[in-house]
This record gives sequence, C-alpha cells and structure tokens, in this order.
Amino acid sequence: MAGILDRFASIIKANINDLLDKAEDPSKMIEQYMRDLTESLAEVREATAGVMAEETRTKRMLDDNQKEIDRFESLARKALTAGNEDDARVFLKKKQELADKNEGLKVAYTAAAENASKMRQMHDKLVSDIETLKERKEVIKAKAAVAKTQDKVNKMTSGTDRAEGVMGAFDRMEAKTDEMLDRANAMAELNEQPKSETEELEKKYADMGMDASVEDDLSRLKSEMGIA
Repeated sequence: MAGILDRFASIIKANINDLLDKAEDPSKMIEQYMRDLTESLAEVREATAGVMAEETRTKRMLDDNQKEIDRFESLARKALTAGNEDDARVFLKKKQELADKNEGLKVAYTAAAENASKMRQMHDKLVSDIETLKERKEVIKAKAAVAKTQDKVNKMTSGTDRAEGVMGAFDRMEAKTDEMLDRANAMAELNEQPKSETEELEKKYADMGMDASVEDDLSRLKSEMGIA
C-alpha cells in the first residue's frame, strides 16, 4: 500500500502548470495527467477496500473477544452460584487472559479505523478532484483548439499582408510602365518633321485648282447633253 500512496502523492504534488508549460500540446498533456489520476484512483480504491476490510476484521475480532469475556464472566457467576469457587477462579483466569488480549485488539482496531478513515477521505478527495479536473479539462482543450485556430488565422493574415505587398509592387510597376509609355509617345511626337508654311499653302491652292477643273468638266458634259 505504501507504494500506491507514494505514487498517488507524486501525481497529486506534480505542478500541472509546469507540466503544461513544457508540453507542446497542452490538451494531450492534460489527457495524460487525467489517465494517471484515473489509474491512481483505481489503485487507491483497491487499497481503501483492503484497509476497510482490515477495519471490519479487527472490529469483528474485538467484538468476538468481548463476547468471550462476557461468557466467561457469566460462567464464573454460575460456578459461584453452584458453590464452586475453584471453577469460578478458572473461568475468571480465562476472562483475564481475554481481557489482556482485548486491550491489544482495541489498539489494532483503533489504528485500522484511523487508516480506513484516512483512506476513505483520500479516495473521496481524489474522486472530487478528478471530477473538477474533468470540467477544467474541457475548458483547457477548448482554449487549446482556439489557440490553434488563432495561429492559423495569424498565418493567413500575414499571407494577406504579403499579397497586399505584391499588389503594391504591381501598382508601382504599372505606374512606371505608364511613365515609360508617355515618355515614348512624347519622343515620337518630337521626332516628327515639322511641315513648312509654304508646303501647306501649295497644297491649299493645288486642291482649289483640282476643284475648278472638275467644275469645268461638269459644265462641258451638261452642255453636250443639252442639260440646262
């Protein structure tokens, strides 16, 4: 039983916060801790049952011994009633032996009762602690799940930030391209040969002469066809 109690004490004394700090996955760590506690509960329950059985056994021995004391007391009385003092002495001597034994049995029973009480208290506290930890376990697991999701969201957010950076780079490249195109158009415009004023006037009057020739030819056709 000492080994069971030592193991139980080591689990209870373990600082769960330190264990969680060292764990990569707190939800897995708390599951392992709960498994250890549950195994300890089974062992403590078995040990408690043994101690309680010992308490019952010593109590039964004490009660049986007391019954024997009372029985020999009764036999001594009967012997005296019958006038047999020697027989009464034999019964009282046996009674005294049983009375001496009774003191030892009382000590054993008191110790067994105290041990059983301590074990029952330990068992009941462990059951209560496990129930409390079960509730806290669900909270811890829920928080761990939220933390994992938050980590994914943070990574996705950083990816969005990088995408925005790329968009900004494309905007800058587009602006640079527009600037280059505007510069090229300007250069093309500057590279065109300017037309002289004389050439423009020559073209104007050449067009006027063509128009006059067309009118003369139209008049000729109308005259030949007798059209007024």
